[in-house]
Amino acid sequence: MDTGWVSDEASLKDWIKDQLSYSIGRVDLPIFSRLYCAVDKRDETALRDWSRQLLAQRDTRELVDDDCDRGRALARLLRDLDVGTGDDWIDRRDVPFALVMAIAAVNWEIPLGAAMHAYAWSWLENQILAGVKLVPLGQVAGQRLLLRLAQRIPAICKDALVLEDSEIGGMLPIVAIASSLHETQYTRLFRS
Repeated sequence: MDTGWVSDEASLKDWIKDQLSYSIGRVDLPIFSRLYCAVDKRDETALRDWSRQLLAQRDTRELVDDDCDRGRALARLLRDLDVGTGDDWIDRRDVPFALVMAIAAVNWEIPLGAAMHAYAWSWLENQILAGVKLVPLGQVAGQRLLLRLAQRIPAICKDALVLEDSEIGGMLPIVAIASSLHETQYTRLFRS
């Protein structure tokens, strides 16, 4: 936001739309589906391999740390709720959020399609919430963005399910640059 790349509702929409399409849809969701299947099959090797692949797709240390912090937080929540499926992952430094969410979804028998939609929705809602606070925008603008961009989720999830392993990956250099700049920017909303 300090750079002026995102300064109004339209630019926030474009910023989030690109990440939803080219990062969440081409990296997170296809890998989430593989993690879900690995949890379902109790395939520890696939869990480790796909978790590493997901973290390798993160462009900066900050993005890796954020992902793993959210993964450990969800694992602690599962432990505290006596779900128990997150216990093995709480103390690990290399546990992405998608892995722990897949564990929870399989444990609670949430179908893969619904779990993917929930993953995408929660990411989208959090991005819009941050944007509303930082641009700043009003709540109505935020709700308008959420309604418009959420319409893309079904197609993005559907496309993510049919990606071959070799097709997984996205490239958004501007996000990598923004993440690098975030470490030194004046205004920091998260990871401070």
